[in-house]
Amino acid sequence: MLTDDASLAPYRYNCEGFANTIDSVIKIGVVEDIQQVLNVAARAAAEGSAALKFHPISTGQNWGYGSAAPNAENAILLDLSALTQISITSAELGIVTLQPGVTQQMLYDELQRRQLDFMVPVTGAGPSCSILANALERGYGITPFTDHFAAVNSIKGYLADGSFYQSPISELDSSGDDFIDKTYKYGIGPYIDGLFSQSGFAIVTEISLRLKRRPEAFDSFYIQFANDSDFELAQQIAFAILQRLDGVVGSVNLMDQRRLLSMMAENPNGKAQHIAMSAQQVSQLAKQYDTPGWMLVGTLYGQHSVVKAARTEVRRFVNGRAKRTLFSGGALLRVARTVLNILPKNQLAGVRAMLASLDLGIEIMQGKPNQVALPLAYWRNPKAATGTALHPARDGCGLLWYAPLIPMQAQSMRQFISMVRDVCPRYGIEPMITFTSLKYDTVDSTVPIVFNRQDEEATRLAQQCLQELVARGLKSGWVPYRLNLQQQRDLLDANSPYWQMVNKLKNAIDPHHLISPGRYDPGYFSTK
Repeated sequence: MLTDDASLAPYRYNCEGFANTIDSVIKIGVVEDIQQVLNVAARAAAEGSAALKFHPISTGQNWGYGSAAPNAENAILLDLSALTQISITSAELGIVTLQPGVTQQMLYDELQRRQLDFMVPVTGAGPSCSILANALERGYGITPFTDHFAAVNSIKGYLADGSFYQSPISELDSSGDDFIDKTYKYGIGPYIDGLFSQSGFAIVTEISLRLKRRPEAFDSFYIQFANDSDFELAQQIAFAILQRLDGVVGSVNLMDQRRLLSMMAENPNGKAQHIAMSAQQVSQLAKQYDTPGWMLVGTLYGQHSVVKAARTEVRRFVNGRAKRTLFSGGALLRVARTVLNILPKNQLAGVRAMLASLDLGIEIMQGKPNQVALPLAYWRNPKAATGTALHPARDGCGLLWYAPLIPMQAQSMRQFISMVRDVCPRYGIEPMITFTSLKYDTVDSTVPIVFNRQDEEATRLAQQCLQELVARGLKSGWVPYRLNLQQQRDLLDANSPYWQMVNKLKNAIDPHHLISPGRYDPGYFSTK
């Protein structure tokens, strides 16, 4: 067990600016250690001793939502990052089984080593983040299997009494290979695996998930719209692409000018200042970097003939109404790269930055993890690290996320844009907006609240900004798809029928609340 400050320091790093009271950590070396720890805790609780509380973490890199911190102050962290086993159930079908410590980069390296042509379910959180943890938090990406929990076929782990949980299919299967359990999601009887996502009902030790085979052909499109007033047109085109090219388009992102600039330009106000860019600053940077008012980014996957036809359809949907339409495999980008390779490195810095960002984005779309999205967290970090392995929590970045679900309707989305641009600057926050399609009927908007975490006033304002965004958004029906630790306490009503049922289930499965007490369970705090 780790209890000294030096050993605990890496676990106390956080991006959110919340008080962190991690006092002890147990590092798990093998899966069986989890059962032993739970057995000791269960016996102590049954004997009337002070109950031990445990909060499992995979890599603890839940940046912007709580990092490694537990919901309950007295919980001991169980560090599962050393559990890094990868099993290939089917090299032909892309069925893999992963332990909690398996990161995006580890899975990519294993697929490369075994020459398996499948895509990693990447996210913008970066190569060092756990695949299992992201799936259980119901994360999503821009690759074809957008919903990462939907790709999970089976879950195994330990309940609070130390008993081992597996599906009834796995229990009945006497063949020894568990193939059906790892390929058929719903099992037999009530579907219980879903209880282990966004919850503290068990310590999950492995998931089996289906990977998407890398397609024969790939292309990405970048549809640029000159002005902010073109948003409704951009939304209309995005909707048409998603609805009519369903199954060929993985997902689409629609990013505003400020979000695009944060990927290419330095903060013109300096990283320590808690102030949003002025309209004039945005205009100057947009001119320097040739940044559009909105950009629609998407991917096309399939056979060569399918992707070729889909590219034609995308052009038809645009029909000349955008400022510019680019394809990653198109002639314009090929010529631009060739010209830049010839010119001196100090020329056309803005174009170089844009192309570098585009190239890294293409890697993400192809299932190759990288850090293209992580520099955003450093937008207001005056002490940003210069190393190659970015770690926003360790490097002192301030980051919170506002991530509500919104109908994919132009009027609702425009109202959302207006609300974000009204609220954020009043708290000194840069209003950067991205819409990511979950389907053609719903989008998730990720609004990063980036601040200087070394500045107490900036931290307070950032937290207040998030509170107002959520409060105003809920009145319009824009509900976040995930909540940070403080929001779970503040927003979830322990007396509602839903959360009363959750609390009853928790009390039945884990009567002493040994595992992640208070995690998506407001009833725990109402009895304290």
